[in-house]
Amino acid sequence: MDLLLILTYTALCVAVFKIFRIPLNKWTVPTAALGGVLIIGTLIILMNYNHPYSEMARNYYVSTPIVPLVKGRVAEVSVKPNQKVKQGDVLFRIEAEPFEQQVASLQARLQSNQDHVKSIQARLRSARLDLGRFQELVRRGIGKQRDLDVSQANVDDLVSQRDQQQALFNDIQAQLKKAQYDLEQTVVHAPSDGFVLQLALRPGMIATPYLYRPVMTFVHQNENYYAGWFWQNSMQRLAIGDEAEVVIDGIPGKIFKGEVTIVLPAIAAGNVQANMGLLDQSTAQRPGRLPVTIKITDPEWPKYQVIAGASGQAAIYTQHFHHVAVMRKVLLRMASWMNYVFPFH
Repeated sequence: MDLLLILTYTALCVAVFKIFRIPLNKWTVPTAALGGVLIIGTLIILMNYNHPYSEMARNYYVSTPIVPLVKGRVAEVSVKPNQKVKQGDVLFRIEAEPFEQQVASLQARLQSNQDHVKSIQARLRSARLDLGRFQELVRRGIGKQRDLDVSQANVDDLVSQRDQQQALFNDIQAQLKKAQYDLEQTVVHAPSDGFVLQLALRPGMIATPYLYRPVMTFVHQNENYYAGWFWQNSMQRLAIGDEAEVVIDGIPGKIFKGEVTIVLPAIAAGNVQANMGLLDQSTAQRPGRLPVTIKITDPEWPKYQVIAGASGQAAIYTQHFHHVAVMRKVLLRMASWMNYVFPFH
């Protein structure tokens, strides 16, 4: 742009000198040169400060490491690499037989416990009836206190057995719910619409619930955004809602309209954590750039194949000195045209 401005100003000066027959001397030539430096320099400064540009921009996307919640041998891999899937589609299955056996065993134990509890409750009802009769006989003076004490002890023992069996019933029921939940986790579903990258999982492999060893990486289809990294000099000019334009390296000659959605309030360069060491001058060697999230609003955007993670350039046009934004738009279009030129190998 600076070369274009210089050539334009030079052509204008030549035309003015020719048309108005201005003599070339030690006053007119330096005046024209200094005037050009002042005008062009002012325009470039206004453009850079009020309409920032970033050559470091990228289409970021969100991915989820898929980690099974149970350990087992993989029985089936239902998804194919890079194939789009819907939320809830089956990604893979783990052999469910061990978990089914566990559920069946706990169900049998639970049924046996229920039968035992019912038997104890029936015996307890009978024992309480006997206790009532012995109490009535003792009250009338024709019963023995020893028989009453034995009946009371029998009732207390049955109540204790019932409480123990009820606690055991609750424990088995909790184990059964956990086993049923584990059985459900043998089928792993897609968390949202998206696709799986670099699928290396195969039937027969052992899948483990270990966070740092996911079995596949799932990319969410609609959770991506475009962000540009801008110099901090224009920090005071950036605002949510500002007009923006984006260039994708893989789509030469095309400009996409957008708007600023987020100006992140913090950058990693100044991050301090409680468990880190003391700060020194090495942490301030290079100033960090300001991340700005841009929403693509251009209706032409869905028509193009944009690979997740694609790089490009971005420019933001603020409300200040908006007429100067024309220069930045020309520069951005020139950068887009340059994407047609790449090294040949």
